[in-house]
Amino acid sequence: MRTEITAGPESPLQDILDMLPPGAIVNLRPGVYRQKLQIRTPGLTLLGAGAEETRLVYDDYARKLHPDGREYNTFRTWTLAVCADGVSMRGLSVENDALSPREKGQEVALSVYGDEFQMEDCVLRSTQDTLFVGPLPKDLILRYVDLLPPELRVDRLLSQRFLRCRIEGSVDFIFGCGRALFRDCEIRSVFDGRTGGFAAAPAHALEQKEGFLFQNCAFTREADVADGSIFLARPWRDYGLAVFEDCRYEGHICPEGFDPWLDSGRDKTARFAEIPLRPGRVSWAKAQRES
Repeated sequence: MRTEITAGPESPLQDILDMLPPGAIVNLRPGVYRQKLQIRTPGLTLLGAGAEETRLVYDDYARKLHPDGREYNTFRTWTLAVCADGVSMRGLSVENDALSPREKGQEVALSVYGDEFQMEDCVLRSTQDTLFVGPLPKDLILRYVDLLPPELRVDRLLSQRFLRCRIEGSVDFIFGCGRALFRDCEIRSVFDGRTGGFAAAPAHALEQKEGFLFQNCAFTREADVADGSIFLARPWRDYGLAVFEDCRYEGHICPEGFDPWLDSGRDKTARFAEIPLRPGRVSWAKAQRES
């Protein structure tokens, strides 16, 4: 029989998560859990009372000084980091409310470093770099060997599923190298004081044949996000892979659809597809998935 417990906002949630056996269920009561959390036990299930009722919130940001004397860097700013396989969650929100990314830098809400992760009926909310779907690009695994602990330097293919979720952000707010499915989700652009933004920033290696897949998703915006100011994706590394299938877009999505990431030349390697392909998209966007 699976272990099942109930916790509230006053609970030391990290201690609880660490003591649970694999496969346990955690029922989270309504409230704001202002705690920085990491899941290290496989198979855990987190169940909230609804995405607007149960909220996991923290406010770390990239330019903040860490206790070790260095800046947090993007990859230590998470509110919740999933570092175990088979974790799932439903009916809650994960938020980074640092705000002001122009001054503070990246602000991650959720980082996923586990395989077979699933999130349903949840909200992810931040500005720049809201959701990181691991693993890291291989060059960053090497670069951050003295900054990040081993559980954040995973070097294997990871898969994630996001079903009926709302993901809010401004710049590169869905990024990473994971094999990630977004089905029936709302991808919502928020205004952070800048004039433009990018929804996705994939960084898949050439040998990866599956990357980000957005199926039947709605790309929406806050009122202050201007018409034509948001790109669907730009390649964070060569060979970044993203497919947009049967999605719906509000007027903030620019006609070109995709950006090559400045003068990086990644338009020559990026694997971006839209089904069906809208008129006016960049010439290097495909009308079908790669075989």
